Amino acid sequence: MQPCDALIVACRASTLAPGQGWGLIADAAIGWRNGRLSYVGPRDQLPAGAIDANTRIHPANGALVTPALIDCHTHLVFAGERIAEFEQRLEGTSYAQIAEAGGGINATVQATRAANEDELLAQSLPRARALLADGVATLEIKSGYGLDLESELRMLRVARRIGETLGVTVRTTFLGAHALPPEYRGRADDYIDMLCAQMLPAVAESGLADAVDAFCEGIGFTPAQTRRVFTRARALGLPVKLHADQLSDLGGAALVAEFDGLSADHVEYSNTDGVLAMAQSDCVAVLLPGAFHCLRETKKPPVADFRAHGVAMAVATDCNPGTSPLLSLRLALTMACNPFGLTPLESMLGATANAAKALGLSDRGRLVPGLRADLSLWDIAHPAALAYWLGGPGALQVFSAGVPLLRDGVCE
Repeated sequence: MQPCDALIVACRASTLAPGQGWGLIADAAIGWRNGRLSYVGPRDQLPAGAIDANTRIHPANGALVTPALIDCHTHLVFAGERIAEFEQRLEGTSYAQIAEAGGGINATVQATRAANEDELLAQSLPRARALLADGVATLEIKSGYGLDLESELRMLRVARRIGETLGVTVRTTFLGAHALPPEYRGRADDYIDMLCAQMLPAVAESGLADAVDAFCEGIGFTPAQTRRVFTRARALGLPVKLHADQLSDLGGAALVAEFDGLSADHVEYSNTDGVLAMAQSDCVAVLLPGAFHCLRETKKPPVADFRAHGVAMAVATDCNPGTSPLLSLRLALTMACNPFGLTPLESMLGATANAAKALGLSDRGRLVPGLRADLSLWDIAHPAALAYWLGGPGALQVFSAGVPLLRDGVCE
């Protein structure tokens, strides 16, 4: 064995290795070389040659080490806020009514279009830092609050700059089919024409997007319009994912599965045919309990059906200004357990291995030799505590490919 570049000792580990449940190791050592894990196992079985004079030793003082968390669905790049809508919903106004009155997504569109790139970055970085402090080393960030080419590209550039600034991995998603911009009011098909003919090719050429998303819903876009977006995206070589069946059953889960989509997100109203289609295409169900909570929904995702048919379930914050102002992935884990009904292990896999799968990443999410050294250290007795506590201290340390991003709860 070649010497490790760095080694964590005096720690406990939860590897989440396939088939091993939590994969608990009571007295562990975790080493990496060139940003990849090279040893994960009992400290007393560390191979000869794993340490040399150049190996950096990180004493963990008994901390628990888990794979770094992955937030696979966020909208955290935006300008402004929508606190007034929070009050309106509590007074009985529905999300659809707010959107029809010019609020909702279009309110954020106006503020985001007015902000320059540096202003957007300044407003968005604190939200990303909050997720990093919560143990997140990989996150997805969607566009969709610009709804014109210049503003959408600006959002995607800001998302990439967040990754560069904080050292986290950022996967970007183009969500031009998020809502109908005000200048296209009453002309949804014309907007989709423009998006397919102009925006998607320009986004693909820019290299700023890793995937394409759409909002297939009565207050968003129809299945036929979504199909056009996906057909164009796939022709341009971009994978797809979908805001599917959040407020009604429009067959979104089956639609995204038809295009071999990475994930169907929300899925509260997904039917059995949609679940079966997702199982056949290996599409991940991304559960977003923050939006469920904020919208005071009562229809839960078909978790039992996902289990029965072997559909991987991920959990994410859906961090956004209108329907899920959630800045803690750990709290999302808690809400995925109650009220959604996941077990603590299922919720943890939902924010690690399954979240990685929802982003098309196979190199992280478990503590297994050969994968990235993306690690989070916690002052907790058992990894189930991450889904148990409602709040409390965040991660002690976070490493991304072996590089420390967080130390004692503070960004490096």
